Amino acid sequence: MNDESRIGLFLDELLVERGLANNTLSAYRNDLEFLAGFLASRSQNVITCTREDLSAWLDALYQQGLTATSVARKLSAVRRFFRHLTEREIRAEDPARLLSAPKRRRSLPKFLDEQDVDDLLAAPDITTPLGLRDAAMLETLYATGMRVSELVTIGTQDLNGETGFFRVVGKGDKERITLVGERALERIARYLRQARPVLMAGHKPTAALFVTARGEPMTRQNFWYIIRRHAALAGIVKEISPHGLRHSFATHLVKNGADLRGVQMLLGHADVSTTEIYTHVANTRLKQVHARFHPRSGGKPE
Repeated sequence: MNDESRIGLFLDELLVERGLANNTLSAYRNDLEFLAGFLASRSQNVITCTREDLSAWLDALYQQGLTATSVARKLSAVRRFFRHLTEREIRAEDPARLLSAPKRRRSLPKFLDEQDVDDLLAAPDITTPLGLRDAAMLETLYATGMRVSELVTIGTQDLNGETGFFRVVGKGDKERITLVGERALERIARYLRQARPVLMAGHKPTAALFVTARGEPMTRQNFWYIIRRHAALAGIVKEISPHGLRHSFATHLVKNGADLRGVQMLLGHADVSTTEIYTHVANTRLKQVHARFHPRSGGKPE
């Protein structure tokens, strides 16, 4: 039986047992037929090939200019195919089992520079109850780096104004303590004194710290609208979202010298590898420090 027949039987089995969509089966066929052709060019086939042959196939995919995501998808199809061959005892061992999946490049999420953040935080009209609320929410989000889902679920009991800490319940119901900052505390205190009682007048009590004009807990959708409206008022033309302020918080911390482990704790990341997306900011800062202060760097401090 040749490779084409083996691929055909594998796809037939997927169709019958797994009910995969035609588009998925077509993509599998293309990927596996390309692999078979590549192996044939090395005088190999799907029964005789080795892990080294498959590694060379991966290299060939990269040389075609494919992205890591595209290569990972093709590798998934090939792994599934060779697992089928070994489970059916058509092959004694699986050469794809230990192949390393290509790492997807993780780009830094969109964030605002410090001037844009200043403009955004100054946009709400703090002479009105809603403006005071918006200013308090924006300051809190930027000061703490919370997720928007965390911000809108914070209760009045979660803030310790004397110590400047928030108790935050994040993903997986994991609890953490995060710093607030003096400016945000001032905004929150003024909101609690002058705005929240007005917004809650005539409405059922709620423990939510931030409420809507109807006295109901703030929602993610409501706050999305609020942040985009104030960005427009501030003349910010960049795409902006509540999550963008979280990334701005982390980026500005790292840019100004914060340790990644500390930023990890403030963001509530379970693993520092998630926080390492900001390392290029730290690296840029280190290069600037090196260029300015190292005697052999070409730059001299004044």
